[in-house]
Amino acid sequence: MSAAQPAPEPGSDEVDQAFVADVFARDCASRDILQNVTSRWGLLALVALGESDMRFNALRRRVDGVSERMLSVTLQALERDGFVNRSVLQAIPPRVEYSLTDLGAEVAARLTGLIEFVEDHVSDVAESRASHDVSDSDGSPRAHRTQKS
Repeated sequence: MSAAQPAPEPGSDEVDQAFVADVFARDCASRDILQNVTSRWGLLALVALGESDMRFNALRRRVDGVSERMLSVTLQALERDGFVNRSVLQAIPPRVEYSLTDLGAEVAARLTGLIEFVEDHVSDVAESRASHDVSDSDGSPRAHRTQKS
């Protein structure tokens, strides 16, 4: 696959797409999308919104540690990509609520699986880190390291 192949001629048997995506290609647009979805705050915002629709401050509380500015920038990017809906509620003062689009719900479900996997294996990773971080007093290389030629 290449980063930007034109769509096949109408009537051909090939998939009718404007571009064929290849995330490994340097200039592929899918890289920007992947960055927005898998950034620390993008991933957490999508999964949180997969739990329920939320107003900005509720989402900020749910995604503990994110600054107001970073959450705002993240939500704008996810809205632009078509994963998040931003709705202004008729109230005084006006309130904004965020929800997932169908596309956002699908990606949130996939990310939830990844999060569950990571949470289930935290102790395995902690053991691996502890083993890796043990320093040898004699300066010999760690057994699990390999050299590439």
